[in-house]
Amino acid sequence: MTFPAPTMTLARAARRCALAAAFGFATALAHAAEPVHLRLIGINDFHGNLEPASLNLTLQDPQDASKTVRVPAGGAAALAGMVQTLRAGAPHSLMLSGGDLIGASPLVSTLFKHESTIEVMNKIGLEVNAVGNHEFDAGTTELKRIAQGGCATTEPDSAVTSCGLEAYRGAKFPLISSNVLDAQGKTTLAPYIVKRYAGIPVGIIGAVTHTTPSIVIPSGVAGLRFIDEAEGVNRAAKELKAKGVKAIVAVFHEGGELGTGAKRGDWNDTSCPEKSGPIFEIASRLDPSISVIFSAHTHQGYRCLVDGRTIISGTSYGRGISVIDVALDRKTHTIVPALTRSINLPVVNDATDPAVRERFAAASPAPYGDVLRNTKSDPEIAAMVARYSAVVAPKANRPVGTVTGPFMRGAKDVDSAAGRLIADAQLAATRAPEVGGAQIAFMNWGGIRSDLECKSAPPCTVTFGQVFTMQPFGNSLVTMTLTGAQLKNLLESQHKGSETTMLQPSEGLSYAWQADAIVGDHVRELKLDGAPIVAEKPYRITVNSFMAEGGDGFVTLTKGTDRRGGGQDLDALLAYLKAGERAPVAQPRIARLP
Repeated sequence: MTFPAPTMTLARAARRCALAAAFGFATALAHAAEPVHLRLIGINDFHGNLEPASLNLTLQDPQDASKTVRVPAGGAAALAGMVQTLRAGAPHSLMLSGGDLIGASPLVSTLFKHESTIEVMNKIGLEVNAVGNHEFDAGTTELKRIAQGGCATTEPDSAVTSCGLEAYRGAKFPLISSNVLDAQGKTTLAPYIVKRYAGIPVGIIGAVTHTTPSIVIPSGVAGLRFIDEAEGVNRAAKELKAKGVKAIVAVFHEGGELGTGAKRGDWNDTSCPEKSGPIFEIASRLDPSISVIFSAHTHQGYRCLVDGRTIISGTSYGRGISVIDVALDRKTHTIVPALTRSINLPVVNDATDPAVRERFAAASPAPYGDVLRNTKSDPEIAAMVARYSAVVAPKANRPVGTVTGPFMRGAKDVDSAAGRLIADAQLAATRAPEVGGAQIAFMNWGGIRSDLECKSAPPCTVTFGQVFTMQPFGNSLVTMTLTGAQLKNLLESQHKGSETTMLQPSEGLSYAWQADAIVGDHVRELKLDGAPIVAEKPYRITVNSFMAEGGDGFVTLTKGTDRRGGGQDLDALLAYLKAGERAPVAQPRIARLP
């Protein structure tokens, strides 16, 4: 026979209950003290780079700081895989974009009117895009369509199509900006979004560079005001705090530089030596509650700690990804700056050497090293991009001409072989009296989006895809009359502030640029076909429609008279290449003086 266990006394039972209650209370206290962890996953300046193509990053060698390593990186499939890996390693996450998600893009985006990029980002799980200047390239009506969906009108025989594969459904993520106002002073886009994590609200505020009207076609943003970025964000932050939102992240489509073009700083050096640019001045004027800043626009990589704030940017084209891990205080609902961690990571892809991947993984702190080791390209996204690429390929690979060497775009303070080629093409397209009677043509440096390469033994075949990538904006040509004095004023206006950005001149125009001269006296020996430009004499000038409206700050062009519209800039270049084999013009048309 077995006997039952002795019955627990009341005293023992009470003690056990007290211990259990105390243990549970301590666990609850520990849980209450533990912050809520949120991973912010940022990209910027993606520009529709769905395919990896020849994308790469040049990064400091983690094993030898005196050397650099060229790392194949990017592509939507690789980006999707890295986002998935980062999300899997965090209890809460948010993927955001710092603008220029679309615009100035390869054919796989542009020929679908960027619907392909938006659909891919929908699938990847992008949650918010703080608009950049390029979102305004085609005007606010088209931006509204991109956001809301629907098919755009397609011109007959155009290479560009809308709803090319299926009905376009629009962006599943909001497009935001706090500093774009209408005539009544109201924001035209949502200034921010609010997300909740374990009950804690987090506000994400967007802002675009206030210079947008000068770098997009002005008519496309007519009636809008782009106010100071800090002013817009601070106003939104005040509104958020009034609603009880105390954890605030700012996302700017404005940026900075780290070092110089000759020697960039390391994109994960938080001391940020030789940093410069608008974002740092903007940050100094922000509401103190904003300790996390994502930035963009300059296509640079940096991760700076400035006055307790993290300011980060992950280069461009989906080659880099910026990660900021923040801790949210359960009691105050604020971000705890002391617990913020951040890093820039290369978006390693299938072409990345495994040894190089491991080298960067080993040099990255936990858990980010494992992200580089374990991430794999997303096959579903790869298949999605492949569908778009298959439609584009026959158009992109069509031969359109031959060249005897590469046409490189060069630095912005000189004229280049690429710039001379495009300007010459536009002059040829508008030189005849019946199409404008042009004597001079200018191309803006920022409108030349790529080199025209010649990688094989010349002559090299040029494809439609190469030319489209070089000039993707679809601007039309405008021929106008300027006096010689106005022409000189136009060229003098190339120097703005501390920077000089040269208009690319057509054949026949030449002058010297005195770099150290006083403002208004840089241009010397201005000639056309060897004869001095006469101040009172009229001259016929061709530029693209963006410039004709004062784009890039060249307001002198808005004063041109006897305007005549022409064909598209792309068609002019295609016709010029088709007319005969082209050789790079090596001789600069602008002589640089000390």
